[in-house]
Amino acid sequence: MNKSRITLLVLVCAAIAAFFVFDLGQYLDLAYFKAQQERIRSVVAGRPILSAALFFLIYVAVTALSLPGAAVMTLIAGALFGMLWGTLLVSFASSIGATLAFLTARFVLRDWVQKQYGPRLKAINRGIEKDGAFYLFTLRLVPAFPFFVINLVMGLTPIRLATFYVISQLGMLAGTLVFVYAGTRIATIDHLSDVLSPSLITAFILLGLFPLVARKIVERIQARKALRGYPEPRHFDRNLIVIGAGSAGLVTAYIAAAVRAKVTLIEKHRMGGDCLNYGCVPSKAMIRSARVAALMRRGAEFGIHADNVRVDFAEVMARIQRIITDIAPHDSVERYQSLGVDTIEGEARIASPYTVEVDGRELTTRSIVIATGARPMVPPIPGLDTIDYLTSDTVWDLRELPERLLVLGGGNIGCELSQAFARFGSQVTQVEMAPRLLAREDPDVSTHVLERFTAEGIDVRTGHKAKAVERRDGENVLICEHQSEEVVFAFDRILVAVGRTPNTAGFGLEELGIEIAPTRTLAVNEFLQTRFPNILACGDVAGPYQFTHTAAHQAWYAAVNALFLGIRRFKTDYSVIPWVTFTDPEIAHVGRNESQAEEDGIAFEVTRYDLGELDRAITEDEARGFVKVLTVPGKDKILGATIVGENAGELVGEFVTAMRHGLGLNKILGTIHAYPTLIEANKYTAGEWKRAHAPERVLAWLARFHAWRRGRCDDVASTSAADADR
Repeated sequence: MNKSRITLLVLVCAAIAAFFVFDLGQYLDLAYFKAQQERIRSVVAGRPILSAALFFLIYVAVTALSLPGAAVMTLIAGALFGMLWGTLLVSFASSIGATLAFLTARFVLRDWVQKQYGPRLKAINRGIEKDGAFYLFTLRLVPAFPFFVINLVMGLTPIRLATFYVISQLGMLAGTLVFVYAGTRIATIDHLSDVLSPSLITAFILLGLFPLVARKIVERIQARKALRGYPEPRHFDRNLIVIGAGSAGLVTAYIAAAVRAKVTLIEKHRMGGDCLNYGCVPSKAMIRSARVAALMRRGAEFGIHADNVRVDFAEVMARIQRIITDIAPHDSVERYQSLGVDTIEGEARIASPYTVEVDGRELTTRSIVIATGARPMVPPIPGLDTIDYLTSDTVWDLRELPERLLVLGGGNIGCELSQAFARFGSQVTQVEMAPRLLAREDPDVSTHVLERFTAEGIDVRTGHKAKAVERRDGENVLICEHQSEEVVFAFDRILVAVGRTPNTAGFGLEELGIEIAPTRTLAVNEFLQTRFPNILACGDVAGPYQFTHTAAHQAWYAAVNALFLGIRRFKTDYSVIPWVTFTDPEIAHVGRNESQAEEDGIAFEVTRYDLGELDRAITEDEARGFVKVLTVPGKDKILGATIVGENAGELVGEFVTAMRHGLGLNKILGTIHAYPTLIEANKYTAGEWKRAHAPERVLAWLARFHAWRRGRCDDVASTSAADADR
């Protein structure tokens, strides 16, 4: 805090101290005024302008310094200056004084508060920037909230000064009128409670609801404005049209059909979307085959000698296709039609907020849900487009194992496929621009994965920026920059795995003016609505997470908010989102990790349990990895959990349930876990936390108690032996 801030703070504190030391509050007491009423009235009558100016300045000072007495002064204003002039004096004096208090808090404390607690205040700051006027207006209308607290707290937020002043003056006007009017009848008032009767407080509370109602009205006006120019059909063919039959679209359509809505699902390519055809299903099938190959090579560790392990890559890929075929009926046109979903295979185009065109047909609908998913992101690397590069969509077409595979990307997709191909026998080089793999995880997690990859022969190159793809000496090479030097990697095939970009183009959104967010997803609100309230989006195209389970989670909100538009809607809940990277060892995560908590400025404690100590992990010969849990300091409330190890994706489920339902580590510790199982690791982690928070003072007294018990028993035994001898 600089010198000027300290000086202002000292002056304010001195003024407040003087007010109480010299008992100046006695002059702002209702009883004092009534006792001196006639004398004060005569002074005001003799010098009205000077009296009004002096009253105005005192009122400003009282509110600026957050001193008690403003309510009494408002009554006095009515008694001395009448309804009109009393209202004008108080309205401007209170607003100016409140603004001075606001500026004082902002000047003295806001930078410090935002610096200390800024990450925690991000959501509040965003809310104030978006809805600060409505929020402040509500607080001003309801007298249950102390006005001086509102002045000071608002000074710590990003609300604009002009907004604060104008809204404060408007919001306090109703209360000012009531108190000034009461002041004109001051002879009947003995206490402030005579002004604020229960019925009047109730009226104020109802008045406080006005901004919320006004907000709803504004939202309706905005919705009507967005829909202006698009005539609403008198009759709709359908309640809902869903575009895209991936995880998000399928679940949305299923929910709509389950509540007996008429729903149409449109898919231009394959039912099941990315997850079934290019993502979760094929990748996990490949990882399973690769894991079997790795286990067979480790057979000697288990006393089983499997010599000459040979990988038939073509058969591996054929198995993947068989698995896709086996699962496909779950997402098929036939199944969804049997569930009551009208399924159309074709390319959709949104012609208006109420119409969708597909294969020359025009369908009318009350609501539309966009669930078009995402596609592999291909960076603009010079020369990349001159070769037949692979992506997470096209890699499944391979039938010959690349001898030298270069994987571009160190995220979850890049890591999973790098390890799988290395285990099949490819010479894998993994190139990542960031300083470490899996940048969203904690550094110790990245280090654990790097050590495992290195042990398995994967050449991991972090901190390498891809600059170009060229043909040199008869082979393809990737040219990278590392520490200002050129590094060249030769390869037979290159797999681009640097992320996925949402599918937002080609089906009418541009013509409708639906905005794209900076993250390249569709811009949606907390209810998953676009600028048109009846056009919603969910899944990868909406963000903020690109997980199948998150897409299905969003689908419920999209379906309900679309079908019950104008009646009820629900904010999407992202409070507990797990994710898993299916490398070996697996990495599972829910809530915050250490890096995120530090970035957000959240205090936490870390409890860690080494899986090398777990009996089941030892019997499986997988005694590697750890469970790490973040908790509120001194409490067992779970902020997040990270698990690295065998079947981590299964183990994290217990922490997901605990966080979702507000259960702490004590509840996990008190739950019986079967022995020997891997999930016991969660209980042992809770035990580590309990041990670290043992009540040392209580234990010390217990030690004395047990020592006393031992001494008493010894005395009893000695007495019994003596009696026996006699």
